[in-house]
Amino acid sequence: MTDPPSAEASAQGTPADAPPGVQGPPGPLLSVVKDQRLAFLIVGGLNTAIGFVAFVFFQHFVGRHAGRYGYMVTLGCAHVVAVLCAFWLYRHLVFRVRGHVLADLARFESVYLVSLGVNAALLPLLVEVGHLTPIVSQLVVLVATTAISWFGHKYFSFRRTPSPDQPEVHP
Repeated sequence: MTDPPSAEASAQGTPADAPPGVQGPPGPLLSVVKDQRLAFLIVGGLNTAIGFVAFVFFQHFVGRHAGRYGYMVTLGCAHVVAVLCAFWLYRHLVFRVRGHVLADLARFESVYLVSLGVNAALLPLLVEVGHLTPIVSQLVVLVATTAISWFGHKYFSFRRTPSPDQPEVHP
């Protein structure tokens, strides 16, 4: 059970269904989708697809020409594209937070670095030991990394520290 939104959050236009700690007016996606949690999931699904398409693109144009472990180069390239795209989408379409751009990006990337670490461990295992293609392997890994990023962004990425006179919102 979550605490009700603070008076400051309500004054800033933060919807009651916003993930814990997120403050600011709702993004434009909420003019169509009224639940910010659903908007969060829609953007997450869209970004997962964008990240996978980026992986396929880079594997075709870079990874397959970069030697035996070229799929790891592909993973790095796709990671950069997916993170920057996701950050912009969440920040502009869902949360509409202001300020703290670099701090938010650093927190956002720290969540994705955990996912990247899991991905970097599982991808070679599935390719080298499981003998799956890099693209099929990446599709399998997406299941684990999607769950990691969901919880990380929900509880960490765009969270704001409450002011001293306001209680912290807990998940």
